[in-house]
Amino acid sequence: MRVLIVDDEDLARARLRRPLSAHADVEVVGELGDTRRAMSALAELAPDVALLDVRMPGRDGFDVAAALDGRPCAVVFVTAWSDHAVRAFEAGAVDYLVKPVDAERLARALDRARDWLQRAAPAIDTPPPAAAEVPATPPRFAVRDGGQLVFVAIADVDAATASGNYVNLQAGPRTYTMRATLAEIEARLDPGAFVRVHRSVILGAARIAAIAPLFRGEYLITLADGTTFTSARGHRADLRRALGLP
Repeated sequence: MRVLIVDDEDLARARLRRPLSAHADVEVVGELGDTRRAMSALAELAPDVALLDVRMPGRDGFDVAAALDGRPCAVVFVTAWSDHAVRAFEAGAVDYLVKPVDAERLARALDRARDWLQRAAPAIDTPPPAAAEVPATPPRFAVRDGGQLVFVAIADVDAATASGNYVNLQAGPRTYTMRATLAEIEARLDPGAFVRVHRSVILGAARIAAIAPLFRGEYLITLADGTTFTSARGHRADLRRALGLP
């Protein structure tokens, strides 16, 4: 595996380079401390794995990951900060390491990168289809819950409600908050299984236990767990369609 290290600290790069040398299938093809140089060198270096720091002067590690622009490269973020984990996994990272990183933890990240590259290999070797295909989205949300990253299966989501720059995901007795727009969440949901009933509310259609008409086309919606929501008139047709009503 061709590995690129991008970190603005010399010592941090050295602490990654040393344990990498113990892996016979790993070749460090570049060590860069400047994100702009890293972004411009991606095509030339053609890394299989990119070990990226997050916070660096100027642009950050997420900009370098975005500059890969579809190249087959497994991204592993290596940072002293734990508060970017959700964004990292949403950006498609295969792992997220918090400094200082020991050799064993780095080895596990490399194993994940190998698995990712093996799964990606057929797509890399196969000519693109004549018609554009929509890539599959992960069947779960990565949500930060205290000091840990929790994975919430999309199939377990009862409701998604907007709250400013955040979305609250209700899944059974728990409610998780993630930084996203409701439109971003909706884009990952199966339109046949979820319905937007209000500009700030999306519900799992199978979780709806009862509806009662209110005024001017609005409904009081009760979920199976007893939680209630009020639909908006503009989403009346969507709600009735999702429930199989004429």
